Amino acid sequence: MKYIKAFDQFEYKARLTRVKKIMNEKGFDMLICQDPANMCWLTGFDGWSFYTPQTVIVHLNEDWPIWFGREQDAKSANITTDIPQENIISFSEPLVHHETLHPFDELCDYIKHRKWEKNRIGVDFDAHYFTARAYKHLYTGLPNAKISDNKELVNWARLIKSPKELTYMREAGNISTNTMLKAIDQIVPGVPEYKIIADIYKNQIEGIQGKYGDYTGLCPLIQVGEKTSTPHLTWSEEPLPKEGLVVLEIGSARRHYHAPLTRTIYIGKVPSEVSNLASTIVDAGNKAFEVARPGITCAEVESTWQKELNKRGFEKKSRVGYSIGLNFPPDWGERTASLRVGDKTILKEGMCFHFQSGIWLDNFGAAISESIVIGKNGIERLCNVDRKLFEVI
Repeated sequence: MKYIKAFDQFEYKARLTRVKKIMNEKGFDMLICQDPANMCWLTGFDGWSFYTPQTVIVHLNEDWPIWFGREQDAKSANITTDIPQENIISFSEPLVHHETLHPFDELCDYIKHRKWEKNRIGVDFDAHYFTARAYKHLYTGLPNAKISDNKELVNWARLIKSPKELTYMREAGNISTNTMLKAIDQIVPGVPEYKIIADIYKNQIEGIQGKYGDYTGLCPLIQVGEKTSTPHLTWSEEPLPKEGLVVLEIGSARRHYHAPLTRTIYIGKVPSEVSNLASTIVDAGNKAFEVARPGITCAEVESTWQKELNKRGFEKKSRVGYSIGLNFPPDWGERTASLRVGDKTILKEGMCFHFQSGIWLDNFGAAISESIVIGKNGIERLCNVDRKLFEVI
């Protein structure tokens, strides 16, 4: 059966052209990209092989990127990309988890073979899978190169989504909508937390309307009771209580494009302090959505949100949102623009954000978040779940 690629060659060529233009402006001859999302965005490469060293090289003088990785994963590059065979380079299998040697030793040998050892090389210094050891072998193996941080060059090139990318984002949003609504239906006293998460996983992957889901950059998150005062806890075997708060943060992915979504549920009669916090989150978010449009800065969106919170006696010290799109574990954020104080990134049509409006107090918290697309005249919500505090009586 033929592998169906997420995009055609024209889209990948356009991305490569965009990246090369930025490289030239920043003074790089070559990029060494270890971030699996950057590798996928540049070439379509898609395999669970990012736990070992691998990279995509972009050179100003090369028509195609170069894939470099483990020998047994080279076939994945053949299957999932259009990279010519001569640009698919494997390192020797004994270098995997070797005590003293490293796959980047052979990467350095390849670069020397191509006579690029004196190039100005940009590296993904902050990529999750770029280790200190990898940098050491790269730096010592290419003593005549000028190696520096490319400062998320490719990540920033990914910020504005193409029409086809937005199609996948919307499909992911449909899956998240379906998954969240089914999860909320499972919120009843006595149901173990892990049972709810198991159903979430099933619905994330099963998808909707014939569109299956990929594994997500973050696992589903659930907090119950006092644990809602912090955002990143996972499930346990504990049954849901007869009364109390439940916060669910999920995301769905379609061809690795993500649409995160958070909702808060209260089991029992809702206390006034919980109702007040939830309504503040919703109202302040709606105000922020009114100003989020092309030409506005990220900081201005955050300021609108923060002012509404402050009016009602709350504040949020952390950012209220971040860019999203194509990604792999351990995150679904793009590590570029954030909706926070001081971020002067100007919103443009086609940018996507997770508006994460969680507020965590000393004893409890709540979140009602949205995945949004910046449109010509304002925002588009990717998911269709009511913006409210859900009540289970």
